[in-house]
Amino acid sequence: MNHSLGVAIESLVAILLMLTIGYCMLLNSRLKRLKADENSLKATIAELITATEIAERAIGGLKHAVHDVNDNLDKQLTAASQMSQQLKNQLAEGDHVIRRLSKIAIAARPVEPAAPSVAPVRAARALAAAAQAFTDRRRADGLAA
Repeated sequence: MNHSLGVAIESLVAILLMLTIGYCMLLNSRLKRLKADENSLKATIAELITATEIAERAIGGLKHAVHDVNDNLDKQLTAASQMSQQLKNQLAEGDHVIRRLSKIAIAARPVEPAAPSVAPVRAARALAAAAQAFTDRRRADGLAA
């Protein structure tokens, strides 16, 4: 009996050892797959780091470009404002000159003669009236309509 109990225990130990060896082989295959996945993951992480560095450089370049564009736009807006003011002043001066010319044209008209040359007088009056109407038609911002 003693001998059969020893054989049973030894058989049980042998079976447990075989199960342990099988489980170790299964773990070994899983570890190999995990190691392969780790290398793939390292490659992916390296690619992400490279892409991040490229993106950071691109963002820096974009910030620089935006700064340059902003400075350029400010300069152009300032120049445009100055040009607008100059044009407004010149239009006001032109309007003043047209008003003076209109007054001169009206004052320089000869007294209506009784001669049959009524057509040139009418043309001159029409021209003076047109000049006066032109000066009277002004938009609210000072530009001639």
